[in-house]
Amino acid sequence: MNNSVYILEDRAIIYINGDDATDFLQNLISNDINKVTDSSSIFASLLTPQGKFLFDFIIVKHKSGFFIDCEKTQSEEIFKQLNLYKIRSKVEILNLSNEFVVASFGYEKYLSIENSKDILGFTFKYREDPIILDPRNKNLGARLIINLEKLYLSLKKLDLKDDKIENYHIKSHQLGIVSKNLNKLQNKIFGIECNFEELNGIDFKKGCYVGQENTARIKLKNKLTKRLLPIKIIDGELSEDEKIYNNEVEIGKVLINEEYPFALIKFLDKNFDKEQIFKSENATFKILIPEWLKI
Repeated sequence: MNNSVYILEDRAIIYINGDDATDFLQNLISNDINKVTDSSSIFASLLTPQGKFLFDFIIVKHKSGFFIDCEKTQSEEIFKQLNLYKIRSKVEILNLSNEFVVASFGYEKYLSIENSKDILGFTFKYREDPIILDPRNKNLGARLIINLEKLYLSLKKLDLKDDKIENYHIKSHQLGIVSKNLNKLQNKIFGIECNFEELNGIDFKKGCYVGQENTARIKLKNKLTKRLLPIKIIDGELSEDEKIYNNEVEIGKVLINEEYPFALIKFLDKNFDKEQIFKSENATFKILIPEWLKI
């Protein structure tokens, strides 16, 4: 069994509580906040009114409110956006990133811990702190959200050994799930094109939320023709916003060009061939389709 743990120092924790916290979040996020309980956490996103991607995060019940586990580079913006929507709602929004940390470890290790269950998003307390089986995909393992002061004692008790954060990002990229540079997707791609339905981040049965109308229309009218897919670089370097061609037909665009690259691809286009090696100005690469994405 792999006993590696990744201290995700590039994640931040925002805490939302108050009398209106549940309704406040329900009106904003793409998933159903009522699914969040002491034993269940969710993946969700905050979209523009047009349904374009802004932020994504994992929501975990904590005391009388909710932890928002998000990418640190997005945390200030999320904090501001939530406060913009707050208006007269009775909610308190706190950035607790200096106090809490997120640690991630493997699926098998998670299953070996007493009280764990093999259910996506399943959440239980370990010495008062939540452990969550990643609600997006079990191969991303589990997350522990914990006060920084208690972190190393809990990791020792769980027999977990600190590993490089890069290894977590490599694994996430291989799975086809964006864990870094989410800002590069903002306003450029619809939430549903980020595969949020397959990653359990959209609830089509819940009521209105920001961006719901376009998200539902794309789904119901079968207008989903593009998908966010990982790129495997064979050689060279990619540029952000670089167009991808085949047979002189544009079939996609690079959105994240750095260590763990992703592109928005017209996956239904007859000119897209997942077996092909593509060439751009300064790189050769393949476009991967994750196993969990049935397209």
